[in-house]
Amino acid sequence: MKLLNKCTTIFDRTLDFFAILAAALLIYIALGVTTEVVLRKVLGRPIIWMAETAEYSLLWVTFLVAAWVLRSDGHVKMDLLLHNLNPKTQALINTVTSVVSIIICLALTWFSAQVTWGYFQTDYRINTFVRPPKFLIMLVIPVGSFLLSVQFLRRSYGYFRNWRTSADKK
Repeated sequence: MKLLNKCTTIFDRTLDFFAILAAALLIYIALGVTTEVVLRKVLGRPIIWMAETAEYSLLWVTFLVAAWVLRSDGHVKMDLLLHNLNPKTQALINTVTSVVSIIICLALTWFSAQVTWGYFQTDYRINTFVRPPKFLIMLVIPVGSFLLSVQFLRRSYGYFRNWRTSADKK
């Protein structure tokens, strides 16, 4: 049990670190795009790489915070029908949807890791001004998807326990 608690702590700290990194990227985007617009309008000299790096940063922000948002139950969900069901049925439906989400996230992790590895092996570069290696841009997709699948696993376990305890009470 000690090992599980240690792994949980490490996982939660990783999610928190990625959320801070994503916040820093959002600040970079806001300041960078604002600066780029001002320089373009006032001096007629835009920062030509700013829009490109902002696009890459938005991808990174999305995948860095997905598991963190799920941990705090912040994702958008349709729960209009779910609220009208009894707690046991709610827990069962949430367990099933979380397990399906694990499968989807693991598939996304697997296939995006294969694509990212292919880009790494071929040193494929995006044909833009910055010319970054594409695997560096794509790397966040398998990492973020894996973290999301682990968080869905944690969530499904919690819902399953709720379902079991509500079944035991009857």
